[in-house]
Amino acid sequence: MAGGTTRLRADAQHNRDRVVAAAREAFAEHGLTASMSGIARRAGVGVATLYRRFPTRRALVTEVFTEQLHHCTSVVHEALDDPDPWHGFCRVVTVLCEMQARDRGFSAAFLSAFPDAVPVDERRAHAVEAFTALVARAKETGRLRPDFALDDLTLVLMANNGLVTDSVEAAVAASRRLVAFFLQAFQANDPLPPPTPLGLLDVLG
Repeated sequence: MAGGTTRLRADAQHNRDRVVAAAREAFAEHGLTASMSGIARRAGVGVATLYRRFPTRRALVTEVFTEQLHHCTSVVHEALDDPDPWHGFCRVVTVLCEMQARDRGFSAAFLSAFPDAVPVDERRAHAVEAFTALVARAKETGRLRPDFALDDLTLVLMANNGLVTDSVEAAVAASRRLVAFFLQAFQANDPLPPPTPLGLLDVLG
């Protein structure tokens, strides 16, 4: 009996994960008005199963955004545990830009439609604090240019957000190449002009 209950719970979790993954793709492609029945079909579950887990569109949209925000902050904190701070720094920039390329405006639309649904400011502040510590460590190794500033990450994200492509796959490919250019520029080299204050907290999330 216990084994059967465990299996049912595992199946329910699997269905839930499939719905969230399908919703993430649908919202990125079609915006927050993506069809709930279409999301259910994409996930391979019945509409009743979807609504049993997420009774409203807002609940599903909020879950997708919350998972995305959690992944974003987790990447930064995990990078702090990397024994190679430069590697951790490069991973953060690469992952955040890929997430943004796959996002295709979803986060901005969510925050506009449901500004108080998730405590975004607190989580972003923790992520920025962790990234600041990571930057300091990467500079200490001599790999990251000493004049790198947090505003430079904002600059990267703004440039990355400007990529316009016909598909998510093309956006991700373009993002990877753009990030590669930036990471080469971020290695210790000749000094740059002073950074422009761009407001990192307004971009993350």
